[in-house]
Amino acid sequence: MIKRVSIITIITVVVVSLTIMAIAKYKRVVQPAIARGLSTATEPNGGLSNLETDTLIAASRAAAAPEFAKGNWINSDPLTLDKLRGHVVLVEFWAIGCDNCRNTLPSVKDWDAKYHDRGLTIVGVHTPETQSEYVIDIVRREVPSLGIKYAIVTDNDYTTWKAYGVAAWPTMFVLDKQGRIRWLHVGEGRYEETEGVIKTLLAE
Repeated sequence: MIKRVSIITIITVVVVSLTIMAIAKYKRVVQPAIARGLSTATEPNGGLSNLETDTLIAASRAAAAPEFAKGNWINSDPLTLDKLRGHVVLVEFWAIGCDNCRNTLPSVKDWDAKYHDRGLTIVGVHTPETQSEYVIDIVRREVPSLGIKYAIVTDNDYTTWKAYGVAAWPTMFVLDKQGRIRWLHVGEGRYEETEGVIKTLLAE
């Protein structure tokens, strides 16, 4: 009988201890995360989950673009949006083995050649789709072979991808000179419209 009571007491103590730990973790980790999420969702310019696609977003309604996460930079020293203030920035999420991404390259390279000296900076965020695309040496070899001269940054842990709310390769964002997202396009196509947005934002 005493042994049975001891076992029940031990189990009770363990359950109570685990409950206390769970409550403490909830208060320390979960509640702040929920609060941050609610804050983002309720801010007038916060959150990227409901951005309009293929529409020039008015400056007054445009969300600030998230900063690039740390990664390996190719064709450039590390860039930040703060450093790029005053430039129109095209951010393309892509991967070297993605056929749809490769189909966008002629237009993206053309925009780099035509508008770089007029204030356009292109940043290719290389978020891997296959295992080999995680290997920096392979990416470094493929970028020049594809004729890419603009900046590329690796995003192997998907941090920038998640910050921008990306769901598919390729995805393009065009930021205005204040670092606000003014255009979003997913997939191939809409090249004329995207170029028109670039020219409009360069003229602002």
